[in-house]
Amino acid sequence: MADFRKWFFAFAVVALLLGLGSSANAQIGLGSPSFQCTANAAVPPIVRAEGLTELVGDLTLNCTGGTPTITGANIPLSNVTIFLNTNVTSRIIGSGGLSEATLMIDEPHPDPVIVPGNNPIPDHTVVLPPQGSPPQVLCGSALYPGTGQGNSCPLVGTFEGVPSLSPYGPNDINATPPNVFSGRQNSNSSVVFLGVPIDAPGTAGQRVVRITNVRANAFQLGVSSTLVPTQITMFIAVNGSQQVTINNPTQTVAFIQVGLIVSNGTASLLQCEDHNTILIGGGLDNGVDFHVNVSEGFASSFKRRNYALTADGVTPPAPVAQNVPGFPYNTETGFYAPSLFSATQIVGLADTGTRILLRFNNVGAGVHIFVDTTVELEDSSGADSVTDQPQSPVAAGFATGQLTLVSADVNGASTSFSAITGSGGVAEVNYSGTTGYATYEVVSSAANVPEHASIDVFVAFFSNTTQNLPAPGSSTLNVSFAPLSNVGVASASDPIPRFGDNSQPRAAFDINLCTCDLLFPFVTNQAGFDTGIALANTSLDPFGTGQQQGTVKLFYFGNTAGGGAAPPPFTTQVIPAGQELIFNLSSGGNFGTPAVPGFEGYIISVANFQYCHAFAFISDVGAQKLAEGYLAIQLDYPFNLSFGNGNGFSRTGVIGENEGH
Repeated sequence: MADFRKWFFAFAVVALLLGLGSSANAQIGLGSPSFQCTANAAVPPIVRAEGLTELVGDLTLNCTGGTPTITGANIPLSNVTIFLNTNVTSRIIGSGGLSEATLMIDEPHPDPVIVPGNNPIPDHTVVLPPQGSPPQVLCGSALYPGTGQGNSCPLVGTFEGVPSLSPYGPNDINATPPNVFSGRQNSNSSVVFLGVPIDAPGTAGQRVVRITNVRANAFQLGVSSTLVPTQITMFIAVNGSQQVTINNPTQTVAFIQVGLIVSNGTASLLQCEDHNTILIGGGLDNGVDFHVNVSEGFASSFKRRNYALTADGVTPPAPVAQNVPGFPYNTETGFYAPSLFSATQIVGLADTGTRILLRFNNVGAGVHIFVDTTVELEDSSGADSVTDQPQSPVAAGFATGQLTLVSADVNGASTSFSAITGSGGVAEVNYSGTTGYATYEVVSSAANVPEHASIDVFVAFFSNTTQNLPAPGSSTLNVSFAPLSNVGVASASDPIPRFGDNSQPRAAFDINLCTCDLLFPFVTNQAGFDTGIALANTSLDPFGTGQQQGTVKLFYFGNTAGGGAAPPPFTTQVIPAGQELIFNLSSGGNFGTPAVPGFEGYIISVANFQYCHAFAFISDVGAQKLAEGYLAIQLDYPFNLSFGNGNGFSRTGVIGENEGH
């Protein structure tokens, strides 16, 4: 019995100790549910299929459970890795692949928070950070010597029986607790955040981990051929010195659609007529030759660089911070907190707004192309679009959507924003060889309205047919987003945004030779007959018609006496305005025209000037007994005053004066 009492006492002591231990463990979080995080991509944005550096939606981890780190103990470190189903193209900002991709814990806010408001003056509202939200502190070498940005930073637990006390905000133990961490490019399609101190929240509250500034190569994936759009997906994994369970680790962070829709008119111009010479020192003003229409594939496809808005459409504004986590700024810039990072580390800030590049191909010698310097963006009703993004204080009053012509290279890239003002609202494009190019940048836009713009194009030249100027030929046009690039991976130096080129050449304008095409249906120098022809260049007249000159090419169809072949084609010397080509088949004529004795058949003449008219005269040799004459048949369209062009049947496609005589 005595032994039993001893054992009973011992059991009682153990039970008491176990009870005390359970209570203590409960106080510091031991015995809490497992540390679990649920991945959430909120509302995935639509991104442009042409884009190489598209900002995808933020991914957040909402974490609960686990064991909070006791006061003074080091918080366990975790490696957080994200993977995309395409290349990650966030900017490289430092050695070792340091990336602008950013991880934040517990939604830190700037202090004070500057929240864009809707009042025009001022249009920013200063408010306090959300209650309980910690200020933003970067894990960087300046604050934590020996660690370095993008590496682990020391952080200790603050659990004191008060679950709401966070190690990521102001507290007595961590004077400047880091809660913003930079990633490192891990592979073409992944970024890793190394040594992130993630403290389990325990049974009360939750821990929020946000990953932002992730850019993706949408061009690599392309547009879906089905009704379901192509998706950019992100997979997140967490490993390290503590076990974290991730629910729904794969999230859709963007949908891909075509961002730019293009249409354009065309122009057909004549080499022998001056055109729009007022733009190049002459006096002739023919006006707009055709329009290039650019439209958003979806609302918010056109974005300005930063939340700051130009005051006049041509003066670049200083970028402002875009540092409120999760706020939809709808610009090319992502999370941008310049006070957190060094001046040499451009984190989140885009280099330009969306740009649109026009490339005119096969521009002939003597041809000049002019375009608008500013173009208004319009909504579906044709009214100027009004930005629904609040403006910066210095830009109150400039709220209409606009494209501005800027200086850039042939790919639409430049190191800064420099507007081209031109003269009279137009400016000449730049040239590289036979390519003319012009670049527009979005300086203001409406994020929630599908917008379009119509760009005027003017072609100008002086006619000099003697020198074959302007050079005849067909020019095409490519229209695309810009800057164009072949760099579809993360880069430290290539521009953001940048785009792949999937544009196709489009017909733009033709420079046509001025021709006049005539048919002489019967000519002969056989059986005692001969044929004489007079072809007049009538561009010299009392009506102010521009004088033209050019050669005439004669094509012979038929045979020569005895069954021989027809003579080969022959090109005359240049026939000036007001003069006539006169020749006989038997003896030839002026401007170098040779004789073609014994020929019988028909002749087609192609004159390199307009307003040609001709007469053929058939007679016996010497015109002693029999003679007959006729006017040549014109093979070109007659000009129609009602429609301003030709109509009817024509084998040449050229517009002339009269179909026949």
